[in-house]
Amino acid sequence: MNNRRSFLKTAAVGSLLAVTPSSLQPLASATPLPRSPLPFQPHILPSLPYPPAALEPYIDAQTMELHHRKHHAGYVVGLNKAEEELSKAREANDYAYIQHWSKQAAFHGGGHFLHSMFWKIMAPPGNGGGGSAKGALAESITECFGSDDAFRKQFSAAAAAVEGSGWALLHYRRSDQRLVVLQAENQHKLSAWDTVPILGLDVWEHAYYLKYQNRRAEYIAAWWNVVNWEQVGMNLTEARR
Repeated sequence: MNNRRSFLKTAAVGSLLAVTPSSLQPLASATPLPRSPLPFQPHILPSLPYPPAALEPYIDAQTMELHHRKHHAGYVVGLNKAEEELSKAREANDYAYIQHWSKQAAFHGGGHFLHSMFWKIMAPPGNGGGGSAKGALAESITECFGSDDAFRKQFSAAAAAVEGSGWALLHYRRSDQRLVVLQAENQHKLSAWDTVPILGLDVWEHAYYLKYQNRRAEYIAAWWNVVNWEQVGMNLTEARR
């Protein structure tokens, strides 16, 4: 009997020793295969939501035509070029020009985004353009600036005081749910974090020089007659989500 027990014990030990060390290890998770990045999708110039002459007499048709088909179109071309070059850099693992193409993407990307918003927040005078903010947007303006008049004065002053070329922008700041007026030099400098632009006025000279020459303040005063407050209100609703 003892011999039988000894035999079984020896056989059991032998079986354990026969197990390979690798089989005792937990199954290693499979190494994830590298994923292909999303294919490059060229940006496209959006159409104007109204004819070029629709904002007259405040913004003339020739300015709108050049602004949209030349300047905005140029930003789309520049953004596509920058993002294509950044894609090539990743593929080649060659980042010698990363600073240049990153700046180009920021500049042209800012131009494309802000102009895409700009066309929408304007409308023909008397047909969606002009008047005053209503509803939740009007309430927010009063809460954050004291009155609609105070907001307009601050926004107009910010637009007039932009050094060189740039924008005056009304942003929604998510951290404290406030509306704030900011400036942007060119289309990307002095950008703020934690904010979403919902209204913007382009004060690059190409936006007004054919009609107003160097009279930027006159252009700013006229622009209020074409602001599409309904669209700005929709932008605020979207920013709050």
